[in-house]
Amino acid sequence: MNESFKALSDPTRRKIIRLLKEKDMTAGEIADHFEMSKPSISHHLNQLKQAKLVLDERQGQHIVYSLNTSVVQEILGWFLDILGKEEEK
Repeated sequence: MNESFKALSDPTRRKIIRLLKEKDMTAGEIADHFEMSKPSISHHLNQLKQAKLVLDERQGQHIVYSLNTSVVQEILGWFLDILGKEEEK
């Protein structure tokens, strides 16, 4: 889970997560939402993949990225558990 938190510490990666929450996208489609180079976007996508927050699947000549909802749910569950314990105090 540490890799997930590290990946989420960057605002660009958080924006990518928000974009993928709406729909699956290629790296080029994701890059259209940023004013940075495509290699920089690829770096951020690799960080998200290493943290298992994002999945990739080859579809023809393109790689389509999607949100790994099971890992996101695990992180949210952790936060909710922490918040619940804080309220009990």
